[in-house]
Amino acid sequence: QVQLVESGGGLVQPGGSLKLACVASGNLFSVYGMAWYRQIPGKTRELVACNTGNALTNYADSVKGRFRIYRDNARNTLYLEMNNLKPEDTAVYFCNRKTDSTCLGEGSWGQGIQVTVSS
Repeated sequence: QVQLVESGGGLVQPGGSLKLACVASGNLFSVYGMAWYRQIPGKTRELVACNTGNALTNYADSVKGRFRIYRDNARNTLYLEMNNLKPEDTAVYFCNRKTDSTCLGEGSWGQGIQVTVSS
């Protein structure tokens, strides 16, 4: 069972930036699709961004041009760079490893990390 540990969340003012990191245990990190999701209390979890095992990326429309997902395969680490943050980006962010190289399916989850955008 893979373990995913997120870090880098916190409180930031509107217009600010944060970078989330997710370290994955195990081998073959580069093979798997990796993603970031977020969830607001009372709402369903939504996909923020995904990076396939072939280094293709896709983003939710709401974060395009502001967020960047990338990985360091040598460090088994997935990143989410978030710029020009807005109050509506406030949520718990989850790291997700897919079961194959695509961005499809569910897979394994980290414990989640809070991001709060507020003045």
